[in-house]
Amino acid sequence: MRRARFTFEGAFHHVMNRGHNKSIIFPTRSDKFYFINLIHLKAKLLRIKILAYAIMDNHYHIILQNTSNKLSDFMKQINSIYATYFRKKYGGCGYVFANRFKSTLIQNNSYLLIAILYTLKNPVRAKLVLNPYEYKYSSINEYFNLGNRKNITDNKFVEELFGSRNVLKDKLEEEIKIKENRSRMGKVLGDKKFIKESLKKFDRRKENKKGTEKRRIDEKPFKKYREIKRIFEIKEGIKVREINIRKIEGKRKRIILLKLLREEGGYKYKEINRLRLYQNLKLNSLSVLYLRA
Repeated sequence: MRRARFTFEGAFHHVMNRGHNKSIIFPTRSDKFYFINLIHLKAKLLRIKILAYAIMDNHYHIILQNTSNKLSDFMKQINSIYATYFRKKYGGCGYVFANRFKSTLIQNNSYLLIAILYTLKNPVRAKLVLNPYEYKYSSINEYFNLGNRKNITDNKFVEELFGSRNVLKDKLEEEIKIKENRSRMGKVLGDKKFIKESLKKFDRRKENKKGTEKRRIDEKPFKKYREIKRIFEIKEGIKVREINIRKIEGKRKRIILLKLLREEGGYKYKEINRLRLYQNLKLNSLSVLYLRA
C-alpha cells in the first residue's frame, strides 16, 4: 500500500519527476511548452499556486503551494495527460515517467527561497546555459516584468520574497546548497520545529478524514454550485432551468456554465455530467466543450 503524501492545505513543496530510465521525455521546444501550458491549466483548475518551474529534457522541477489540498490530483493529471500526449506523438509503450512524483515539503522563509533558486539554476547545473535567464523553459523571466508571455507563476509572491530584481540576480550567482531533513513521512526542507508542526497538521488532516467522505470540491477555495449558478444567471440574464440546448444560444450558455463549473467550482466532468444540462453528453464531449470555451 502506498504511503500517503506528506502534505496539508497551504503547504509548500518541491515536486519533480523524470523520464523512465532517465530517458528524454521533453525532446522539443513544443513538448516543453505543451507541458508548461498543461501545468498552467491544471493549476488554475485545481487552485494550486505555482511559484517556480524548470522543464529539462528528461525531468522537471516545480515549486508550488498546495493551496487547495489537491496536490496529488494535480500531479496525477499533469503526468498522465503528458504521458498520453507523448505516446501519441512518439509511439512506443510502457512508462513515460519513472515512478510516482517526488515531493519535498518546504518551510516558508529562507528555505522556500533556496528551493526556488535551486529550480531556476537547474539549467546552469545541467550545462545547458551559462546564464539562467537564457533558458526559455523555466519561470525565471516571469518575475519583475522580464518576459512578455503570460505568467504561470504567482510572480508577485515570488517578487516579494526577493524584494527586487537585483537581489534575485545576486542570489542566483551564489552557490546554492540543498540540505534536506528526513521525517517519518518523507523529506523536508526546513528545521526540526517546522517538521514537528507539520507532522501535527498532517496527522490532524488524516484524522479529519476517518469515517467521513473526502473533502468536497465545493469547499474553499472553490465556489459552491448554488453560488456559481447565481453568478451565471445574473451575468447571462437567464435561469439555468430555462436554457434550451436545442438552440444555438442555449448551447452557448451551456458552454459558459461548464467553464464556470470547472474553473470556479473545481468540478470533475463526471460530476458535471450528473446535471440536467449535461446528462446527454459523454465525458469526452464535455472535455471538448470545455477546451472550446
